[in-house]
Amino acid sequence: MAESVCVVVHFLDGSLLKGTTRDFRPNCSSFHLIPADGTSPVEVLCRHLKAIFFVKDLAGKRQRRDIRGFLAAPGKTEQGLKISVLFKDGEFLCGHSLTYAADREGFFMFPADPGSNNIRIYVNKSAAVEIKAGPGADVLARQMLRKRTA
Repeated sequence: MAESVCVVVHFLDGSLLKGTTRDFRPNCSSFHLIPADGTSPVEVLCRHLKAIFFVKDLAGKRQRRDIRGFLAAPGKTEQGLKISVLFKDGEFLCGHSLTYAADREGFFMFPADPGSNNIRIYVNKSAAVEIKAGPGADVLARQMLRKRTA
């Protein structure tokens, strides 16, 4: 049996659920979440997802702010190609991906910030306004950082 992993599931409607899962697969239409509050397991339909954050700790660290953008690193690492994602709700993520392909519905990425509570993130591409990989990821990250500090 698969090991349970801690996840924070973000939905397209802005809601979120925290808990554990054993059966998420990117090519399946649904998976089961055991909510952290001890309520009954729920079936999550993947078409309703924005992203799934696989986390170290469900509580996280509220006072910690993840580093935005990319740290000084090559365009490609053992974690894959640089990637930047701007979601429709304005959330912005930077990281690396081994599985990004323009023709797939989603992909996994690793956060650029090694101190993040996020281990990896599954992104539903339909929830994004813009996705850039490779050198374009750096360009998008710089644009977003300028907008947020202006």
